[in-house]
Parts: sequence; C-alpha cells; structure tokens
Amino acid sequence: MPNRLLALCLLCAAASTASAETARARLDAFAKGLQTVSADFEQSVFDPNDQPGKKSSGTLAVQAPKQFRWDVTKPYQQLIVADGMHVWIYDPDLEQVTVRNQSLEEAHSPLTLLTDAGLLDRDFSASEQGEREGLLWLRLKSKAKEPQFEYADLGLACADAAAGACNGAVVLSRMQFKDTLGNRTETRFSNWQRNPRLAAEQFSFKPPAGVDVIGEVKPAAEVHPVKD
Repeated sequence: MPNRLLALCLLCAAASTASAETARARLDAFAKGLQTVSADFEQSVFDPNDQPGKKSSGTLAVQAPKQFRWDVTKPYQQLIVADGMHVWIYDPDLEQVTVRNQSLEEAHSPLTLLTDAGLLDRDFSASEQGEREGLLWLRLKSKAKEPQFEYADLGLACADAAAGACNGAVVLSRMQFKDTLGNRTETRFSNWQRNPRLAAEQFSFKPPAGVDVIGEVKPAAEVHPVKD
C-alpha cells in the first residue's frame, strides 16, 4: 500500500534554475518548463512508532500533464502505470492487476504539481518548514474533505552545493509522506533527468494473459498531450 499512496502523492523534480532561498521558490523553479522527468528512488517505510519496515527501490517516469510510471524492482516487483484515464497496479507475484479511474486517484494529490506548481494554492495548504539536513522543506496538506494523506514534506536541494544560494540547479532530494494511519514513508531520489524523450509505451499497460484483473476499465483512454 505505501507504494500505491506514494505514487499518488508523488512530486517529481528535475534540474532547474532558482535564486530565492525558500522551498516554495525552488518548487516553482523546477516546475517551470517541465514536460517529462525520470529518476531513481529508494524508499523506506516506518510504522506509527517510527520503527523501520519495508524498503524498496526502483525507477519512475512522468509525462505532463498526468501520465506516470512507478516501477519497483527490489526486493520484489510492482508496477504502477497511469495512462491518463486509468491507474494500473500490477503485482507479478500475485498474478493480479488492479485498475482504477485515474481522476479519483489524482484528485487533490501533489501529482497535479508535476508540471504546474501554480496549482499548489488551489489544492493544498503549503507551509515553509525551514532548513534541516542541508535541504529546504515545504509541507503540503490537502484541502480535500477526505484527504488520503496527512501531509507530504518535500526536501529541495541545490544540485551544486558549492554554487551557494542555489544560483545553479535545484532538485527534489527527498520526500517524507505520512498517511492517515500514522505510517511514514521516506523516499530519496537520484539521477534526475529533465525532459528526457520517453517512449509512449511506458505510459500504457495491457494486462498479461492469465492474470486476474480487479476493477473496471472504461472503453477508451483519455490521454492528454504534453504541454508546450
């Protein structure tokens, strides 16, 4: 479940320019002009008593405005693909695919900020959390009546620490996510690629033969083009 929630709340970042020393300014800076992005991630889950639990790692890819791929490769395999209309969750070990309407998945989630940080004020309350561990932190709380998470903290860093005042590039270094049950998920990102060329096949999914499909599929996908 943490992977599924994190994929919903996933905010991707890539190198971009910024000068103002606030987390919000950095967020606005990396979102500007962002159309596609890819990265590696390492994820750790902690229970409400802050005891460590599962760890996983893999890759992610995102394409504006609302297609993404979250691919867990270790210690097990799990694939989450949003094609613009549906979110597909494939568990090879269980030989099971779960499919849901994407509009429900992404409503009031930080996913909407991937390419347009201006949506932040519409869907979230944001507060500066200051600096710790060399990062500037921004806390997001959903304005939804029934939010799927308590908060998401984004830790933004200068890509070149020697540049000073972030006159160079900015990256999303970490994300800390607390769900409504009190579990905390921490994700560390690396190897960001800004606006890479991504194959269309990365954002489509066809259930393999013989697997159980749980959920309803609409007759036609609604895939939106990349923003100019």
